[in-house]
Amino acid sequence: MHTALITGGSKGFGLALAESLAADGWSVVIDGRDGSAVDEAVRRLRGRSSGQPISAIVGDIADETHRGALARAAGNGLDLVVNNASTLGPSPQPSLADYPLDEYRRVLDVNVVAPLALTQSVLPGLRQRRGTLVNITSDAAVEGYAGWGGYGSSKAALEQLSNVLAVEEPDVHVYWFDPGDMRTEMHQAAFPGEDISDRPLPETVVPALRRLLTSAPTSGRYRAAELLATEFLQTQP
Repeated sequence: MHTALITGGSKGFGLALAESLAADGWSVVIDGRDGSAVDEAVRRLRGRSSGQPISAIVGDIADETHRGALARAAGNGLDLVVNNASTLGPSPQPSLADYPLDEYRRVLDVNVVAPLALTQSVLPGLRQRRGTLVNITSDAAVEGYAGWGGYGSSKAALEQLSNVLAVEEPDVHVYWFDPGDMRTEMHQAAFPGEDISDRPLPETVVPALRRLLTSAPTSGRYRAAELLATEFLQTQP
């Protein structure tokens, strides 16, 4: 039985991925800040599972005690860690000239420091099992979008951490995965008052990451759009 730890797994893309893995017999550990959302996620995951363990912990990924609880719940048998939990920052998003620095520190803490701290905790087990680490990133990490300076720079930092980890940890597959725009609460918060119903649902993006995990190419940055393209799939073993 394979085991996955997915942060921010009570909603959106994290939950969609957790449901997909649970349906395939994976044991899954998730977390989230909203207790009711976590409870609902557990109900859905157990409905998709075939009896394998499903664990969930309520808390903030930026909290050291919470991260320790997650690492203990996952144990030493981890095959996959997905650093999916993120914060957008202020909404509507301000320009960098007006970005509140306390808010920016929070964005960096959640989107950069917390994923690294959790990764440090679980790396011994990932090395032992030659597992996979996935850091969820964004095109805002590589493109200059007005108003996305706080979030985008945090994801750029996460990408460089991933890039270096890939070199330092040859026994672990390290992927920084860009899912593209999705119809999620966080994406809606980035566009308050706008209709984002044209964005794809997270469930439609999960197959891209599942294909990445199955094909297991070299560590690196991968985009969902490319993974789902026929040309890419034909090049995989």
